[in-house]
Amino acid sequence: MVTPAVRMFRRVEGLFCVYKPSGVHWKLVRDNIETNLLKGINAAPSQPCPQEVRFLAHPGSDTEAPKGLTLSVASVPVLSKHPLVTGPEFDRIQVGVGHRLDAFSSGVLVLAVGNGNKYLNDLYKTRITRDYTLEGEFGTATDDFSHTGRVVERSTYDHITQDKMNKVLAMLQGANQKALLMYSNVDMRSQEAYEMAVKGLLGPEGKSQPILTGLRCIRFQPPNFTLEVQCLNETQNFLRKVVHEIGLELRSNAVCKGVRRTRDGPFTLQHALTHHHWTVSDVMQAIQQYHSSMKKKKYSKSQTKTPGLQPLEENTPAHQQNETNDGAVGAGGIK
Repeated sequence: MVTPAVRMFRRVEGLFCVYKPSGVHWKLVRDNIETNLLKGINAAPSQPCPQEVRFLAHPGSDTEAPKGLTLSVASVPVLSKHPLVTGPEFDRIQVGVGHRLDAFSSGVLVLAVGNGNKYLNDLYKTRITRDYTLEGEFGTATDDFSHTGRVVERSTYDHITQDKMNKVLAMLQGANQKALLMYSNVDMRSQEAYEMAVKGLLGPEGKSQPILTGLRCIRFQPPNFTLEVQCLNETQNFLRKVVHEIGLELRSNAVCKGVRRTRDGPFTLQHALTHHHWTVSDVMQAIQQYHSSMKKKKYSKSQTKTPGLQPLEENTPAHQQNETNDGAVGAGGIK
């Protein structure tokens, strides 16, 4: 018999995302969520203790029945199945982590529960990009490209303008675009490459060098600036190095003051659960919303593939239904 705890666990199997704050290791986030899920699932109402039939001595039988004991039939609970004896139903839940964030970065962190780890592997294999916002500051260079590192050089930045900044960003994006085409195992002169480029599916097969697919400045207030980045196969240290290289290209120096992931594939900041919502009910709701959104996307894709086919009415005769479908095919609905 399926217990309420097992039913609740099946409802939290899937993918969801949380907001990882800066200064916290991703392992601590995962362990915290796993602990909350265990407490919530094990707090589900337990099944009533099973009963068994036993023959018990009748009260007062020692004095009233000298020739033998008088037994009576009674139903008593099986103490070996009692929750206080068996302990909690779940002692561990497998929580997987997607593309990780280092301790000094923040933003969207994708997690998986139970069978959702299979979907997590599929998420790794697909060519999905991730979005970041990088906070930078001109005038300083450090040994680890962050504002907390050891300062190795200081420089002026009064000569930097937003036009110069945009030219450098365009140059970097062009160089990375060439790398994207180089790592794509597709003939660039083929029709397949053209169709993949139109759909935005060009990308490296498996692991490759980090590639920036988009780069623009969304705030320029020297010495501070903010970049919006789309990338593949990146690390947070690579993104900090990008800020450092931008400073060098502008004949100055720059350090990265913050790295925040705003999107990881289909997951964005609006889907991310904050620390106060790392509970069973909130995780369950987030997973259900993700599944429903994926079903809608699959349905919309199937509709776009067969735009000529119209839904059939229930009262339409079979021969009229066939005529309707034949007309749709003839009109170019299916190629």
